[in-house]
Amino acid sequence: MPTSVMWFRRDLRLADNPALVEATQRGTEVVPLFVVDPRLWQPAGPARRAYLVASLESLAQRTGGLLVRTGDPVEVLPTVVREAHADSVNVAADFGPYGAERDRCVERTLAEIGVPLMRTGSPYAVAPGRLLNKAGDGYQVFTPFSRAWRDHGWPAPAPVPRNVSWNVSLRSDPLPTVELPAGLSLPSAGEEAARRHWGAFVADRLDAYGAARNRPDLDATSHMSVHLKWGEIHPRTMLADLEAAEGNQRSISTYRTELAWREFYADVLARRPETAREYYKPDFARLAYDEPGDALEAWKHGRTGFPIVDAGMRQLRAEGWMHNRVRMIVASFLVKDLHIEWQHGARHFLRWLVDGDLASNNHGWQWTAGCGTDAAPYFRVFNPIEQGKKFDPDGDYIRRYVPELRDVPAPEVHQPRAPIVDHREERTEALSRYERLRNG
Repeated sequence: MPTSVMWFRRDLRLADNPALVEATQRGTEVVPLFVVDPRLWQPAGPARRAYLVASLESLAQRTGGLLVRTGDPVEVLPTVVREAHADSVNVAADFGPYGAERDRCVERTLAEIGVPLMRTGSPYAVAPGRLLNKAGDGYQVFTPFSRAWRDHGWPAPAPVPRNVSWNVSLRSDPLPTVELPAGLSLPSAGEEAARRHWGAFVADRLDAYGAARNRPDLDATSHMSVHLKWGEIHPRTMLADLEAAEGNQRSISTYRTELAWREFYADVLARRPETAREYYKPDFARLAYDEPGDALEAWKHGRTGFPIVDAGMRQLRAEGWMHNRVRMIVASFLVKDLHIEWQHGARHFLRWLVDGDLASNNHGWQWTAGCGTDAAPYFRVFNPIEQGKKFDPDGDYIRRYVPELRDVPAPEVHQPRAPIVDHREERTEALSRYERLRNG
């Protein structure tokens, strides 16, 4: 009986999953497999670990079970193939630096026993590396990329395979147990939760998205990033729903553009994998930075004295998530007020964010720091006081996460309390350092 191994990674769903469709066509039976890879599990913080486990539990309910193995995929996959007498291993392509190299190693190992690693689809509407400019190179600027991305288009969502014969008879390791820090709350996980969440957003909040998305005090964003991170829904499905949606076309276009940013950063990282850790613009490595110390710790724990910054950093620890506008504010503060390299902030975000995505996170940080592709100019330094007044005018977001300010009215709530730095002085210092870099 032909058997396929469906190796789930960042595609924890049954709908619109081309790799799963391919697996069902190649095998009469399908083994649903997830590998707990220590190289990915260990760096992840408790929020991301706990959410992943919950999503896997949801997937297991839909497949009638899930084969879980812990270890190096290069060793695990051949073992599972032999145990299942499988004829193929099916995956969605991974374009991340580690994932792409891991898959090449797994592919070579499987080839030694005569079993192919079949890549079908990816976590993106348009796979990284597919779009080229007229010179035959990848795009380095978002706007022309987004035009090419839209012009290229994407296929309709893949159908849900019917009557899949899941083989869940092999010995499985238990899913890891994750102890959440006190007070940390997470959203509902799984494919069905993702579809409910997305449907409610499209029906109730999409129309206002374009005008209100930068307001952290309002429930105006979709919170779909975590579902996209784990592939509980595919962006192709969301794009199809946006195409069919009626209502505020500006908001629909704005949301589609946000999906394009996710795909742009994935494309950039696939072409320049070293930028996961290094500067996209190498000259910025010569900029004068301060050693991380007490200032970094104050930033991590939301004790800078700047209300909007502290609210964001405390939200991160409480929910494993932070509003995108606030992510930019706290990133600018770390790099340009505290003069600490962006990598320290990016690592902290990836540890705590439930939606932590390497490409979006690290290139978002580089954008704010002024050293990335399509970056904000280095001399654009967010004023955390004015940002708070503009995007949280009544102070509701601040008071939600900084309870010691609960009785302080607006606009006073935006004023720093025992700030660890003087923003005006540090802005001048940041610009001075940038000028020294420019002048060699």
